[in-house]
Amino acid sequence: MTDTALPPCPKCSGAYTYEMGALLVCPECGNEWSAAPAEAAADAGERVVKDAVGNVLADGDTVTVIKGLKVKGSTSGIKAGTKVRNIRLVDGVDGHDIDCKVEGFGPMQLKSSVVRKA
Repeated sequence: MTDTALPPCPKCSGAYTYEMGALLVCPECGNEWSAAPAEAAADAGERVVKDAVGNVLADGDTVTVIKGLKVKGSTSGIKAGTKVRNIRLVDGVDGHDIDCKVEGFGPMQLKSSVVRKA
């Protein structure tokens, strides 16, 4: 047995996990998982944000809005085809993971599901 503490079960948060070969096992709920991907994801600390067609987005990218969006407090919305430059990826509220400045509207947050990488 190793001296390092094993992580709790990701499914039930059980503390009595044990190693069985290359897997970690939870005796409380029977969940089995690999320890290597969880450690790699924790070390990387980065999340991957993809646009509507599956392209990976990064800070500073230029995106195009693919469908018309209504904007609260404005009589007109953001039209499909509007280019948005220099985006920033953030942990937003309700899936709004892009922080940007839309010309004619000012700063706002968009969902990655309504944009396409230009």
